[in-house]
Amino acid sequence: MTVELIQGLLLTFALMVILMPPYIRLLQAIGFGKRIRQDGPETHYAKEGTPTMGGLLIVGVVLGIYFFLRPQGPDASTFAPIAALAGVGLLGAFDDYLNARTGEGIKARQKLIWLTVVAFVAAYNIQRTYAITAIAVPFVGAVNLDPALYILFGAFAIIATANGVNLTDGLDGLSGGTVAISFVAFMFIALLNVPNQANLALLCALIIGALLGFLWFNVHPAQIFIGDSGALSLGATLAVTALITGQILVLPLIGIIFVVETGSVILQVAYFRLTGGRRLFRMSPIHHHFELGGWDEEKITIRFWIVGILAALLGVTLFLATLQRLH
Repeated sequence: MTVELIQGLLLTFALMVILMPPYIRLLQAIGFGKRIRQDGPETHYAKEGTPTMGGLLIVGVVLGIYFFLRPQGPDASTFAPIAALAGVGLLGAFDDYLNARTGEGIKARQKLIWLTVVAFVAAYNIQRTYAITAIAVPFVGAVNLDPALYILFGAFAIIATANGVNLTDGLDGLSGGTVAISFVAFMFIALLNVPNQANLALLCALIIGALLGFLWFNVHPAQIFIGDSGALSLGATLAVTALITGQILVLPLIGIIFVVETGSVILQVAYFRLTGGRRLFRMSPIHHHFELGGWDEEKITIRFWIVGILAALLGVTLFLATLQRLH
């Protein structure tokens, strides 16, 4: 199985590297460029017109290679993440399309409704498939949870993670790198889990390879952006993967960057309203705070990657400690 994981990872990486240049040229030819927010950092204005919707190619390559390697289709452990990847990917692609054409994407409320529907369907599917009545709590073990509460909690985790990754997508290479790191952690968790979840680990490996291929073109200065088609879909898929492995409570640690980015936005808005217009950070999400503080874009990205790697290592360690207690 380890050989197949490596082969799958290399295959999606190679396919992304081969397909990305003509894909970028196609987006440029049809004028499919990113509209930069005028209220963002001034240094980002130069990125106006950079092709977006790179996530759509990631989704297409991952799904194509998965069904090539598994022509019988997804099993119980991969049906929900594949459905989330495809369903939210289409939502994000439509949002990217509207942004490129009109400068405004799908309205936030409409986007949230669609994401909520996908999240509840995925959480319901996971609970019914595995008959889950408990969740693994680090250092404690299994804690019983009513099925309805599990579905509600699972849907919230999917929505929160999707939006967290989307908020992190603000610097070249930032979201792609941190998501790849998180999927590496959950690939190992799926492999080491009891029982072993080999097909889920394979899906993680395919996503990692595709993200590495994407990062080849997305590191500063970016030739293409991942867009909502990638950020939202990969975030939702990451949360679904965490639910299936039973390690949803380890996800906030493994995805600490997404938690911090989301938290910075929440704190900024709350502080602004409570103080009548004062700001806690120079700008949120917090990567813009460091950017306006004089940090180079590459420095912020690499340092966030480092934090993500350390958090992922701690998350896998926590999983192993919990696994020993459960078994």
